[in-house]
Order: sequence, then structure tokens, then C-alpha cells
Amino acid sequence: MTSTVNQMIGSADLGSGNGLIPVEYATQIIQDAPKQSVIMSRARTVRMSTKTRTQPVLDSKPIAYWVGGETGLKQTTKMKWSGLTITAEELAAIVPIPEAVLDDAGIPLWPEIMPRLTAAIGLKVDQAALFGTDKPTSFPDGIVTQATTKKNTLTAGKDLAADVATMGQKLAEQGFAMNGFAAQPGLRWQLIGLRNTNGTPIYTPSLSAEAPSTLYGFPLNEVNNGAWDPTKAMLIGADWSNFVVGLRQDITFKMLDQAVITDDDGKVILNLAQQDCVAMRVTFRVGFQIANPINDVQADASKRFPAYVLAPAASVLPSSLDNSGTPVADAGEEEKTAETTTKTTTKGK
Repeated sequence: MTSTVNQMIGSADLGSGNGLIPVEYATQIIQDAPKQSVIMSRARTVRMSTKTRTQPVLDSKPIAYWVGGETGLKQTTKMKWSGLTITAEELAAIVPIPEAVLDDAGIPLWPEIMPRLTAAIGLKVDQAALFGTDKPTSFPDGIVTQATTKKNTLTAGKDLAADVATMGQKLAEQGFAMNGFAAQPGLRWQLIGLRNTNGTPIYTPSLSAEAPSTLYGFPLNEVNNGAWDPTKAMLIGADWSNFVVGLRQDITFKMLDQAVITDDDGKVILNLAQQDCVAMRVTFRVGFQIANPINDVQADASKRFPAYVLAPAASVLPSSLDNSGTPVADAGEEEKTAETTTKTTTKGK
């Protein structure tokens, strides 16, 4: 009689999902940390008591005159101000969840959702202020958009340290003092190791989460919340005091259980009370404006802007610029020039 020696109970014999082999589910989520808005931390912040706020901006300065002789007439002068209007716009979102899902979830859901909603609001603010993406009509064009229009743009060259110094110089020539930077994610790794002519590092990494890194001694924030468009800019250097964020209402959370959610046509999509759901609503009212006040260096508003942009070499700008910020001819114009030179030389021979 042959012995049976090849039988054993394996995992397949226990079946799938019958509880004989329990599955352990972790209660800790692997995820990145919610990111903060760079505009909210860099720009000037003012509190708004109404929906709109008018901020006076200096438009012209008084002029003094020499008096000709002891009995010469003294001339008159004046000053002028304009009003910069900031309008608070509302950002909002609703997150509905069935009560049964909340009861069955292995982790508390609302503490996970709240910081993500806050980060989502910061993303929209940064997109609108930096690049004009999905901005309300009352917001101005984005910082990068306006800087490009004013030709405050430098195409990145081989010497990044020199490019940044040139940006600061160009901004100073327009009467603004560069006092901080916003950058694309990962730029700090290109900056590590760069030194000035004295051998001193121009970039100092942050040693704590509370303090930003510094570039030439000024704070540098990487915009790593998804708002940055690397095809349009690598770095923004600016006098951030001229960018104004108006806060009408802080980020506010409210729990709903008796409301209905409708579509654009008024059709009820979800009845919280009838369908045993609860929802978290977040709201935030904020405005944004850019001031371009007259200064002692540049009186012409069309020739000044309080930000300078370092653009990637592959980006297409309204005017091609070399590393010094001077417009250069495009490839087609260079070919035509070379062709003309060749013909002239041949004719001379």
C-alpha cells in the first residue's frame, strides 16, 4: 500500500476573504505633506472690512525749483495719487461623505481632509497671482505675465549666479529693491555650490521648516504646491511689498447635514438629510493686486515693474533676450544677415 505523504493545507485551501487569514490594514496614510501658498507668505497682507478696498498709490512726486536771484519768483508743484482697488473673491469647496462611510472608515477622515482643502485654496491663489491661471476677473494679470509684457525677463544662461545678480541689477535700475524669490521646484539643487567672486556661497539651505532658504541673503521659496509653470519661468525675483493680498475672510470650515447639492440647472444631485450624508464646506475670501508706484529712479510706469523673471532657455517670449536682458535677433534674422554679408563680400571680390 502506497503512503500518502504529499497532502497539506495551503492558503488556497482557506479561501479568499473568509476571515481565516486576516488582512491587516494600516491606519497611517503614505502621503506628502500639504503645501502652503507662497503668495500668502511673501506678499503684503492687508485686512479688508468690506468686499472692496481702495489702496492709495503714489503717482507723482513734487518738484523743487531754483529761485533766480534775490527777487525771483518761486514756482508751484504738486503730488498725485491713484487708487488701487482690491476686490475680495470667494474660493470654496464642499466634500460630502455618507455617514455609513464615516462610521466604517478605519481612520478619522475629516482631520485628513481639512489640511488638503487648505492646500487646495493656496494652490488656486498661487496659480492666479503668479501666472494668472483661472483667475477672477477682478484680479490683475499674473506676475509672470506682466513681467514678460514689460520685458522684465532674462533667459537663463550658463552662469546661474550671474543671472540672478543681473536680475537684481535690472530691478534696481527701475527703482525697486529685490527682497525675495519664488522658484520652480528643485531649483535649489542647481544653486547649491554656486559662489560669488569672493568665494562665498550665494545660496544658504534652510535648516528648519519655519525659515526659508536664502539666495544672496534674501528668502527663497520653492513653489512646490503644483502652481508653478516651469515652461514660463524658473525664478521670480521681486520687491514683494508691491504685491498686495487682501483678506476679507479667513479659511472657514462648516459641517452640513441638512443641505442639498444642486447642479448649474438647479437639479438636486444630493440631499444630505434624505440620503444620510454629511458634508464639509470650506470658504475663503481673498483679493489680490499689484502696485507699481512711482519712484526716484524711474518715473515712467511703462518702464518699470516690481518683479523680474528668469525664464528657461526653451521658453518663447514676446522678445528674445540675451543673458544681459538685451533683445537679440531671432534665427531667421541672423540667417538673413549672414546671407546679406556673404553676397556683399562676393560682390566686392
